[in-house]
Amino acid sequence: MVTSPELDRTTVLRESAAAEGHLARICFKTGPPTRTGVELEWTVHDAADPARPVDGERLRAALGRHSPRTLDRASPAEPLPHGGTVTVEPGGQLEISTAPRSSLATLIHATDGDIAELSGLLDAAGLVLGRSGIDPHRPPRPVVEGPRYRAMRHVFDRRGPAGRTMMYSTAGLQVCLDAGEPEHLPDRWAAVHALGPPLLAAFATAERHAGRSTGWASARMAAWYGIDPARTRPVWTPETDVDPVAAWTRYVLAAPLLCVRGDGPDWTPPPGITFADWVDGALPRPPTTDDLDYHVSTLFPPVRPRGYLELRYLDTQPGRGWVFPLAVLAVLLADPGTVRAARAVAGPVAHRWHAAARHGLRDPALAAVAADLFDLALAALPRLDLPAALHDDIDRGLRRRRDAAGRSHR
Repeated sequence: MVTSPELDRTTVLRESAAAEGHLARICFKTGPPTRTGVELEWTVHDAADPARPVDGERLRAALGRHSPRTLDRASPAEPLPHGGTVTVEPGGQLEISTAPRSSLATLIHATDGDIAELSGLLDAAGLVLGRSGIDPHRPPRPVVEGPRYRAMRHVFDRRGPAGRTMMYSTAGLQVCLDAGEPEHLPDRWAAVHALGPPLLAAFATAERHAGRSTGWASARMAAWYGIDPARTRPVWTPETDVDPVAAWTRYVLAAPLLCVRGDGPDWTPPPGITFADWVDGALPRPPTTDDLDYHVSTLFPPVRPRGYLELRYLDTQPGRGWVFPLAVLAVLLADPGTVRAARAVAGPVAHRWHAAARHGLRDPALAAVAADLFDLALAALPRLDLPAALHDDIDRGLRRRRDAAGRSHR
C-alpha cells in the first residue's frame, strides 16, 4: 500500500472543514496499485475440547515472545518469521497482519510460513485455530479487557447482544488493496463494494454458533448488522454512487463516538454524540487529528479506507482456504479493464448484503453472479504470473467454487 506521510497528530480541530481536509489526506493514498496485504483472524480452541474456554494466560504462554502487549506488557511482541504481527482480539481471537507485498505469490508464501509458525506454537500448547467465521462451540465471553473494549461493550449493549457476539465470537478475513490512480479510484471503490455480496455469499463459513444452527450463512455478518448501522453500513451503495472522499468524510463525521480516550478506565462517550458534534463543542475539550484517526478505527463498514482499501466482508476460511478469496480479489482488481468488468457482473446484486449473509449461495441471483465472477477470475488468473504449482492450486480451488455456485443457482 502507499504509506501516509508524517502528519501533526495533535492539531486541534475546531471546524468541520479541518477534519474533512485531514480525512482527505490520509484515507485515500492514490498511486499505482501494486501491493496486496491480508489480515487473518481465527477463534482459538482447546484441541481436545473445542468448547472449553481459553483464557488470556494460556494464549500468552503459547505465543511467547510473539505475544502482543495487550496480553503481556513486558512482551517484546516480536513479529513472526515472515514479518506478520500477532494481535489478540477481545474474545481471544488471534490475528496475523501481514506486511503488504507487490507479488501475490510472495504474499501467500510469507503468510503460509507465518501461519505454520503460529500453528506450531499453538499445537505445543494443546490449542488449534478455528475454521469458521464465528465460534461454533462457545457463547460470547471476554478474554482481553481494557478501556477501549469496555467502552465498546457499553455502547453496543444499548442496542442488544449483537455487539458482544461480534467482539467475542467472530473471526474475519480482510484483504487490503491499493486505492489506485486518482482517475481509477471511483471504479475501484465501487467495484470492491459491489463484489461484497456475491463473495460474502460464496465464502460464507459462519452458520453455527455456540452449539446451534443460526439460520444464517454468515452469522458473523448478522452480528455486524445488529450493531449501530451508522458505523457498520456500507459507505457506497448503487443509489449513492458519489465521490469516494466526500462519501467517506460524511460517513466519518456523522458516526457517533464509540470511545473518548482519557486518563481513567472509563472511555464511554455520552450517547448520540457524533464526531461532527465534538468538533462543534459538544464535549469539554476539542478533538485533535489523533482523536479523529482513533474515531476512524472504531468504524467498521464492509470496506474501510485506510490509505489503502481494507475489505472486511469475508468470513474466516478453513485451513488454507483463505488463498482463494484473496486471489479472486487480487486478480479482479489487477487492472482497470477487469475492475470495470467485475463491477458490471456484480452490479445487479451489489445491494444484497443482507441476503448474502442470510442465504449465501442458496440465493439464486447471488449464486449466479458468484459463478460468473469466478469465471472472470479464472480467465484473468494468468496475468498474475504465479508459479505453476500455485497457479494450478488456485485454478483448481476457483473451479470447485465456480461449480458449487453454478449448482446452487440451477
